[in-house]
Amino acid sequence: MRRTKIHTSKKLEKLVKKLITTDQNTDSGILGKWNATVFYVDRKKCWLITNGLTKYNVILTDIKSSDLIKIEQIFKDALLSQLIYDGIITNFENLNSIIGRIDFLPTNNDRSTTGFQNHNLESLDWWKREFGNLENMPIKDLTNRLNTSSIHIGKGRKMSDYTNPIEEIKKILTE
Repeated sequence: MRRTKIHTSKKLEKLVKKLITTDQNTDSGILGKWNATVFYVDRKKCWLITNGLTKYNVILTDIKSSDLIKIEQIFKDALLSQLIYDGIITNFENLNSIIGRIDFLPTNNDRSTTGFQNHNLESLDWWKREFGNLENMPIKDLTNRLNTSSIHIGKGRKMSDYTNPIEEIKKILTE
């Protein structure tokens, strides 16, 4: 069975201690590893989960400690609905086979993805002021805004090295 690694930030790791495993030897599948961090809107915990390869973002809102037992399903549902919103149509069975089971791991100190997430959290802070409370925030639209921002993938500085997360994850999922 496939497994997907989600490395948590130190802040999130403290909140989900019982989910953290230390088995680093699992295969990451075609999407590779993900990184997750926590942020707050109206004192409600929200998670920003970013794919390491494509920089594709998914936001989980209002996560309570009672939700942790079903966090795997919450993540898969949020990922599927974001993929559909972003125009990357896939069915749940296909996505479920790609993701498999989820392993939450301690931080991997991926400075590139962490920096990318911090930049996205700054954008989310700006939008928090614009929309006010969590109920007024169009989360899928805001995540789509993050996923359509220009990113650099590759070593060179050619224009072809610039893309966006939606195009990158689309390449992987449609191969």
